[in-house]
Amino acid sequence: MLGAIVGDVVGSRFEWNNIKTKDFELFTDKCDFTDDSVMTLAIAKALTESKDNFMDLEEKTIYYMQKLGRKYPDRGYGNHFLEWIYDDNPKAYNSFGNGSAMRVSPVAYVGKTLDEVKKLSRVVTSVSHNHPEGIKGAECTAVAIFLAKNGSSKQEIKDLVSSEYYDIDFTLDQVREAYQYDVTCMGSLPISIVSFLEANSFEDGIRNVISVGGDSDTLAAIAGPILEAYYGIPEEIKEKSLYFLNPELIKIYDDFFDKFPK
Repeated sequence: MLGAIVGDVVGSRFEWNNIKTKDFELFTDKCDFTDDSVMTLAIAKALTESKDNFMDLEEKTIYYMQKLGRKYPDRGYGNHFLEWIYDDNPKAYNSFGNGSAMRVSPVAYVGKTLDEVKKLSRVVTSVSHNHPEGIKGAECTAVAIFLAKNGSSKQEIKDLVSSEYYDIDFTLDQVREAYQYDVTCMGSLPISIVSFLEANSFEDGIRNVISVGGDSDTLAAIAGPILEAYYGIPEEIKEKSLYFLNPELIKIYDDFFDKFPK
């Protein structure tokens, strides 16, 4: 889950100022957390506060996404989602935006089986992004994280993603120059997955995905937790990323792993 926050913070300064190279400083004073981190932590809070059988997870998800969204309103939310945050009776709006995938990583640390991870992913996603492609993007991310943290090889992850979710038969070098800003799951997930597959370390994977351009913070918030599950996160990068969060958000992170130890 921290991988999503790292990716978000590192990618934040490149979202509207893309860089097509892996040669850049990870953290500067221009970095900050965005809606990707806020909503990831909202999902974490919902899971932490839900009943053990998660029967109230949908209700908790809506509550905490709205609560944190309203508390941190100027973090780059899409217009439709911002309306959802402030709606007194929020309804899913058939979205297939990549917001469903950037926030889903906590479920991979809660579900005990692949089927349970998929089920939890659908619950926390369908409250807003109930289009089949929105649900698929979140599920693919959660599944890849779950497999990576449970010892699956990159080839096994690639085979499953290829057979059940997306065509990822390309290299980053083949698409980097032409790739443009795309906030859909269909345009984002393949880039994030291939960035993980081509990586030789956590940091290298973050540099991979940022170097493609596009919706940099969200692409990295999707790739980040997969990289984290597979490689772990160097302590220095962990400390520098958490520096950008305030005590309230750090407490949500800590409380989550108190309840759901890695």
